[in-house]
Amino acid sequence: MKSILQYLKTHGERLDTEIAEALGLSLADVRTQLTDLAARREIMICHSIRYEKGEKIEGMKCRLAGFIPPAAPGRKSKAQLKLS
Repeated sequence: MKSILQYLKTHGERLDTEIAEALGLSLADVRTQLTDLAARREIMICHSIRYEKGEKIEGMKCRLAGFIPPAAPGRKSKAQLKLS
C-alpha cells in the first residue's frame, strides 16, 4: 500500500489501470488495496466510465485525500495574483 501512496504522491490523480501497470501489480490486487486505502480515508476514489474507440472502459480514478500539489513553476496570470 505504501508503494501506491508514494506513486499517487509523485504522479497525482491516476486510474487504477495506470497504477497497476506502473507498479507491476495485478489489477485485482490494486483495486483491493485502493478500497482498503479509501476505507482508511487516505485516498479519494471516483468511479469513472470512458469510451475509447466505441469501447466502454470502467475504472477508478484515485488521488491522495487532502493533498494539494505544489504550484507549477513559472509566471502566474494576473487573475491568480489577485486571488492570493
